[in-house]
Amino acid sequence: MATQVIQNPQTKANSEKKHHPGYRVLLHNDSFNTMEYVVETLMETVGMSEPQAVSVMMEAHTNGVGLVTVCALEHAEFYCESLKSKGLTSTIEPAE
Repeated sequence: MATQVIQNPQTKANSEKKHHPGYRVLLHNDSFNTMEYVVETLMETVGMSEPQAVSVMMEAHTNGVGLVTVCALEHAEFYCESLKSKGLTSTIEPAE
């Protein structure tokens, strides 16, 4: 005969992982990279389509900073470092 284990609902709720909203990868405007280079770099390193890359580049150009993506910390660090290695200014911050 199998025994049935009944779990306290409060214990179950406390043991569930809380979903973290992720991390924002930000592109900062600079005065030395061309718009074309920034678009090409976003397409190459992050895998964006050309319209997406143009939109992020224009957001950074107009507002000083553009949102590249929101993702898990490991991916955010990878994208940020990839952009930096191509001469772009990028940072990450927790998404809220």
